[in-house]
Amino acid sequence: MDDDRTEKIRQRAYEIFQREGGILGNHERHWHQAELEIDREAALPLTADDALPKTREIDSADVQTVEALAVRTGVSGDEAQELLDRLGNDRAAIEEAARSLKAKRRS
Repeated sequence: MDDDRTEKIRQRAYEIFQREGGILGNHERHWHQAELEIDREAALPLTADDALPKTREIDSADVQTVEALAVRTGVSGDEAQELLDRLGNDRAAIEEAARSLKAKRRS
């Protein structure tokens, strides 16, 4: 289990490194930030239904909601905020758009 956590942290640290322009010299900060994010994710609800109110609407101003969307779907925080701003409170549309965005990056 610890190997899985370490691998997730390694991958996230690299994503942070890339997101910040690939500038060398901040590997310790990237690693620490990745540890915090991975540990925070482990404490999040398992499904969108667990995380969101019964109205199935999202308050786009809620930073934790943006972060949770990014974590669940694998998009960046900026991309998650953009989707929330663009799609409003339609949870299903937002989740689908985020997953589509992630899938496009893989191709």
